[in-house]
Amino acid sequence: MSGTSTDVLVRIESLGGATQTERLSPTKTTFVVQAAPGAWEVAATYLRLGIEHILFGFDHLLFVLALVILVRDWRRVALTVTAFTVAHSITLAAATLGLVNVPGPPVEAAIALSIVLVAVEIVNARRGTPSLAARWPWLVAFCFGLLHGFGFAGALAEVGLPHHAIPIALLFFNLGVEIGQLVFVAAVLTAGGLFRRAMALRLEPALVQRTVNRLDVTAAYAIGAVAAYWLIERTTAFIV
Repeated sequence: MSGTSTDVLVRIESLGGATQTERLSPTKTTFVVQAAPGAWEVAATYLRLGIEHILFGFDHLLFVLALVILVRDWRRVALTVTAFTVAHSITLAAATLGLVNVPGPPVEAAIALSIVLVAVEIVNARRGTPSLAARWPWLVAFCFGLLHGFGFAGALAEVGLPHHAIPIALLFFNLGVEIGQLVFVAAVLTAGGLFRRAMALRLEPALVQRTVNRLDVTAAYAIGAVAAYWLIERTTAFIV
């Protein structure tokens, strides 16, 4: 273990149905097996798993980044991200509790497609072409958020849920996802604001806006290219 940087997720399920999930790393190589993990242990474990999942779920982060670039304004970003949060919370809970069953591979391909579509909307918006996403980004975020919730549910299904504390695990995994998402959004908006201020010290306001628009379009093409690759790769994987 000490010779590698790979983490290992250990899941122990008792005959009584209690489940304990622990993440081992080169700095944490042991843990205590509990008869039935308490509520706080379950909450802490799944909160951490939720944060790690969103911060290392590059497709979800790329979608959120595309939304932030599309909207830019702090208030509209808050509304858009809230709509995305509400939507994926609904489908995450529904899929995890077994109320809805959607195959994983097509969902992953559809998530990649959603990123491509938002990237296209960024280019259209910066070129002055009216679009639904530019006018009502919260609506687009909500619709695609329902799709992304199934992706989160697939990741949670791989980890498993403790039968004696399913509501707690589900709640805190979702909270972890939201914390990671908010940290990412705050970092992007802060970096963007600092960049605009730095340019404003040297350039005229009109030139600053044109430069930002060009950078947005460049970022949109980059995001779209990566997402298009994922779309082809994921579609090929379940069709072939």
